[in-house]
Amino acid sequence: MGKKTKISKQPYFISWPVLALMSFVTVIGFDDLIYNFKNQGMGVITSWILMLLLYVIPYSLMVGQLGSVFSKEGGGLSSWIRETNGEFLGYFTAWTYWAASIPYVVDTANSVVVGLGWAINGSNKFQENISNSEFAFWTLLVFVFFVLIQSQFKHSLELLSSFGGIAMFGMTILFVIMAITSLTMGGKFATQPFNLDAIIPKFNLKYLTTLGLLIYAVNGCELIAPFVTKMKKPQREFPKSMIMLVVMTAFLTIFGSFSLGIFFNAHHLPNDLKMNGSYYAFQALGQQYHVGNVFMYLFAWTEVIYLAALLAVLLDAMTRMLISDTGKEFMPHFLRKTNKNGLPINGYILTCLLSGFILLLGIFLPDMNDIFNWLLNLNGIISPGVTCWIFYAFMRVRRNSVKYTSSYVFIKNNVIAWWVGFWTFSITLIATIFGIAPQDVKIFSGIWWYELFINIIAIGTLIGLGALLPLITKREKYMKKN
Repeated sequence: MGKKTKISKQPYFISWPVLALMSFVTVIGFDDLIYNFKNQGMGVITSWILMLLLYVIPYSLMVGQLGSVFSKEGGGLSSWIRETNGEFLGYFTAWTYWAASIPYVVDTANSVVVGLGWAINGSNKFQENISNSEFAFWTLLVFVFFVLIQSQFKHSLELLSSFGGIAMFGMTILFVIMAITSLTMGGKFATQPFNLDAIIPKFNLKYLTTLGLLIYAVNGCELIAPFVTKMKKPQREFPKSMIMLVVMTAFLTIFGSFSLGIFFNAHHLPNDLKMNGSYYAFQALGQQYHVGNVFMYLFAWTEVIYLAALLAVLLDAMTRMLISDTGKEFMPHFLRKTNKNGLPINGYILTCLLSGFILLLGIFLPDMNDIFNWLLNLNGIISPGVTCWIFYAFMRVRRNSVKYTSSYVFIKNNVIAWWVGFWTFSITLIATIFGIAPQDVKIFSGIWWYELFINIIAIGTLIGLGALLPLITKREKYMKKN
């Protein structure tokens, strides 16, 4: 018998267009266009251009290098900080990343309730006819429901959220194309006057308070960091992926904002645009094409399915990440404890309690629209704050580039690279600080002061608890020894 020929297995590489598409799904969505259009009107077009050129490009390329440097650690944000700054800051990064997810999942649950109202009634009647306490009750009910089912259908929900995310982008692109095409069919441009002044934002204090939601809209690049090392030639191919990402994002944000100006007068926007704007937009598109609410219903059910699946996956992933990605010396045993199915049940309870606390803070606001806007704006504070860790890690890596080598390097000159990292860090920190000032309400009014107060309370509680847990763990170990 002859010798068997040994067949060598060819390594699998991710192509740069595929990586760009993977990134695109994590970065921008239709609701992000609505939120920032409400904040800045048509001026947001200029803001998107500046953001993409001066922030998104360096941000995504820095993430590429960090993913390449720490490929053996899985490319997670907390591992980047742990490797550059030690165990405690690694733990604290994991905690703040988790804490940032709390307002996000509450906001997602809120959006599910709003979406169901539109999907069933075909209007905003549901939101108008319920009280704040009823809104909080329905949100909490949705929240608890998905905590209960996520462990049973985890993998199918991950698949459903992925398909839902792609479908959402499909709906967004459909809206942009059909909205612009409607102008050639006799449609009128609602934003008047539409001139150069209309697309130049007013760079004042209010503008600074809206930067956080712009950053919140475009962050998420760190999720694709682990895939950098799976490219055949990352040094050459990864920048191509990020340029493709920026081009696609530019198309969606610039033409998407322009399309919104076709149906909404940017100088006089509805007060509830952040909560109901997506549905108003697709409703207006259907009227323009004489098909009634077809597009709105299609969008509403796509939104509900996608957000519901995303909520279930988030609840599981964020809790597991926190429990597994923190050292035993910082996380109390009762939070790391799992049931017979391996689920960190006490971690889920903590998530529910903190989410209920966030809901309770907002329940005393005047109406449902104020609660929705406040929760959304809270994300615009906490999410950019966590993103600061990315640029801090990058600056540390470039301070010691001999130690932290990688197959992909963003800007070969360490001094220039460090200053670019400092630039993005500074912008993100400024956006975080100014984001604490309330939006969507009259400045220095009673509601403004109340929102400022609950912003500080929410941030202080979420971050402060992370600093308190290591002390509880230390006490726990002391009691066990004695």
